Amino acid sequence: MGWGDMELPNGSRAGRADTCFGAFNASDGRAGAQASITSPWFSTAFGLIGLCSNLFALCVLLSSSRKLSSQARSSFLVFLCGLVVTDFMGLLVTASVIIPYHFIKFAWAEVDPGCHLCNFLGFSMVFFGQCPLLLGATMAGERFFGINHPFSRSTSISKRRAWSIVGLVWGFSCLLGLLPVLGLGRYTLQYPSSWCFLTLLPDTGNVIFCLLFALLGIFSVLLSFIFNTVSVVTLCRVYHDRESVQRRRDSEVEMMVQLVGIMIIATICWMPLLIFIVQTVLQQLPASGQIQMLPTTTQKMLLIYIRMVTWNQILDPWVYILFRRAVLQRIYPSLRPRPSILSLYPVLKPSLRRKLTADSVLQ
Repeated sequence: MGWGDMELPNGSRAGRADTCFGAFNASDGRAGAQASITSPWFSTAFGLIGLCSNLFALCVLLSSSRKLSSQARSSFLVFLCGLVVTDFMGLLVTASVIIPYHFIKFAWAEVDPGCHLCNFLGFSMVFFGQCPLLLGATMAGERFFGINHPFSRSTSISKRRAWSIVGLVWGFSCLLGLLPVLGLGRYTLQYPSSWCFLTLLPDTGNVIFCLLFALLGIFSVLLSFIFNTVSVVTLCRVYHDRESVQRRRDSEVEMMVQLVGIMIIATICWMPLLIFIVQTVLQQLPASGQIQMLPTTTQKMLLIYIRMVTWNQILDPWVYILFRRAVLQRIYPSLRPRPSILSLYPVLKPSLRRKLTADSVLQ
């Protein structure tokens, strides 16, 4: 998220296992920071780009949602809106702590002796990190059932229900982020003293929390991959059918393109960090109780992977901005509004087909 060159706090508190200090070597952090990107303008510029991108995407989403009568598309936009709001708030909250540090260079032990600020920042990193992965899996699942079971009433999700599902994702991520505050693991100041995150030390609480966070994230990405792959294959089969070459529907293609884009970005940005967390804690298990401080190499690699993760929040809104129907039609002009996927099933009774065709025109 951020980086700087601050001295780690000294004294007995810095080395105690029950505080947020002492997880990495102060001298290593200070020496290594000289070779890293320490300019406050670097973090500020990327933070502003991310905030503006998400704000722009949110405005476009709100404008689009007012013009839609399609329930499937409306529910999808609710999930997408929840994702953009999460990314925007994630950048805003973390930047409000990290960017001031770059300009003030405050001493954490003096400003936050009780580790409340560090716990808040660590909670924010976990909450706003896990939410996009879970929302991505939720969106992929919603499209999977919508495409593969188009006639089932249970696959039809209203806006209110969609927002309820987003709220459940936020609530679950909140509970996950609160676990260290409640005693399972702990948040600690990370190299080079500008951010807080979960602790990659091999004691029982930290190992359980690290594995829970990482494996849940990996599971969400894999679930998204499975759902999206099956959905894309289903659409390709239907659209290449001899009877339905001329019966495509832009919104279905648009939603799947956006979902695949979100999945690819999440995979590239998050999987290296999640795999690194699992690998690190498992490798250190044999030395449980002996390692009190992270090795310098581990500290630097963690920082590199966190920097990669921040790109997820910056790139997510551009998936929607660039892969909207209007933009896709300019790139691929043959995309034109056509009947819904419901009309691709010729076995329907004429009366039901007329009803569904009328509904698709209204959508």
